[in-house]
Amino acid sequence: MSAVPTAIEQAGPDTLRIRWDDGVESLYPVRELRLACRCANCVEEFSGRPLLEADNVPADVRPVRIQTVGRYALSFTWSDGHDSGIYPFDLLRELHARQA
Repeated sequence: MSAVPTAIEQAGPDTLRIRWDDGVESLYPVRELRLACRCANCVEEFSGRPLLEADNVPADVRPVRIQTVGRYALSFTWSDGHDSGIYPFDLLRELHARQA
């Protein structure tokens, strides 16, 4: 079974902290999370080609709402109005591992 968050909080103006039930603490630059969205508005469904252009995401983008999706993902509403992405816990852990 995958790790699940036990706490989600802002660690600073540009950083989100997730504490996981296996003891890992992950810090995410929030703009990087926004750019990692894999929804159909941000990634072409059939080819996987990115549709979201980083230049179109404000430098100060922030999550304004974070919700759990079942027991497997988080959903963000972003300050740029985007709210259709789902971030599975496995993806969030993968993003954390890439930073290490």
